[in-house]
Amino acid sequence: MGWLSIFPPVLAIILAMKTKQVYFSLFFGIWLGWVILSEWNPIAGTTRALEACVNVFKDPDNTKVIMFSALVGALIAFTQYSGGMDGFVKWVVDRKLVRNRRQAGLLAWTVGMAIFVETSICILVAGAVARSLFDRFRISREKLAYISDSTSAPKCVLIPLNAWGAFIIGLLVKQGMENPIRVLVSSMAFNFYAVLAILLVLGVILWEKDIGPMREAERRIREEGKFLRDGAEPLISTEVTSMTKKEGVPPRVINMALPIVAMVIMMPVGLFITGHGNLMNGAGATSVFWAVLVGIGLGGFAYRIQKIMTVREIVDLFMKGVGGLIPLAILMIFAFAIGETCRELGTGIFVASVAKAALPAQFVPMLLFLVSSFISFSTGTSWGTFAIMIPIGVPIISMMGLHSGIVIGAILGGGVFGDHCSPISDTTIIASMAAATDHIDHVRTQLPYAVLAAGGAVLMYLVVGIFI
Repeated sequence: MGWLSIFPPVLAIILAMKTKQVYFSLFFGIWLGWVILSEWNPIAGTTRALEACVNVFKDPDNTKVIMFSALVGALIAFTQYSGGMDGFVKWVVDRKLVRNRRQAGLLAWTVGMAIFVETSICILVAGAVARSLFDRFRISREKLAYISDSTSAPKCVLIPLNAWGAFIIGLLVKQGMENPIRVLVSSMAFNFYAVLAILLVLGVILWEKDIGPMREAERRIREEGKFLRDGAEPLISTEVTSMTKKEGVPPRVINMALPIVAMVIMMPVGLFITGHGNLMNGAGATSVFWAVLVGIGLGGFAYRIQKIMTVREIVDLFMKGVGGLIPLAILMIFAFAIGETCRELGTGIFVASVAKAALPAQFVPMLLFLVSSFISFSTGTSWGTFAIMIPIGVPIISMMGLHSGIVIGAILGGGVFGDHCSPISDTTIIASMAAATDHIDHVRTQLPYAVLAAGGAVLMYLVVGIFI
């Protein structure tokens, strides 16, 4: 569809940022894409747009991710009603592990960095562990979303012992790349965006320097005590996030730690089973789905054994928690649908082909990063960007005699940029949910930091391209 392929996703993103109506904006992008594909027939386009949303569930992995996202609501409700969340906060405060805002931020960063098997699990655990502490020390929900988001995809792409590494290695193998593992490892030092994003968020925590909309969000929570701005719509119901523990139940850290630790442990176990003994060949979506089910099941069993809840209370709480995340599930459906719309339009392929036609050798790393960033931001998928750009980048390595690690690092860094901050990225959406904040507020407050890291990466790729 040529230049027309760019309009639906870009307009959807601009509209979402401008109006803060993310559901309408995403569906508008889906609708416009299918109207274009239907030769500007609005009736046919509307029908096909609705079908695209329904067809999201034809992909088992999409369905599992959506179900996982909704099931997280039950896990959050369990840990709060059982007194686990209060118990964890009390345990941390009594031992003086977290005594101020900086230490609360460092806890969230450390937890996020420690879990590298999967982005969604990383974001969820960091959000669950830190949200109550952030509220206690009056740190904005937007900053929690930024910290958990910045320690997910940027970190996972730097550590190949997960599904990310397996996927990238598989793409390199398909392109006939010799020693793909060595190439991936060598690209880590040149994945400037991922490294800068992680270091930048650590610097923000240590020096407590805020820029752009994040400064206003921090002022709001400090001076007015408001967790969310007026009119904000968090992706999780306030009935779930503000749930108090059951009356008469003592706060115990085990009631939060048990289901979350079980979920974290189950993730690599699931990857091992689905990968038939090889973690890197495991199915990420299936493993995440199993992990959250095990966490919920073990938590419910423990609460029943302790006589904290009856079976009826467990079931009712489960349904209430899942119901609280219905807005997130709808948003995930739209995110997947607009991704499929972009594939049908050929958005990524068109942008990549335009860039490929004019790539001066010394500017190749920088341009590959910029093109990958644009594709990932407009489509909301890092893996889809890798699938488009790696087949373009590998031939360039031999044709122009470039360092393979630099080229692959630039592509991976650009792909992560979009996954990190695009409003239609699944990890960005899950970060908003885990922090219980408005999704567009998360995007707006995080974007200046992401652009700052991307700007640093552009300069570094320019220097590398000229001197190496």
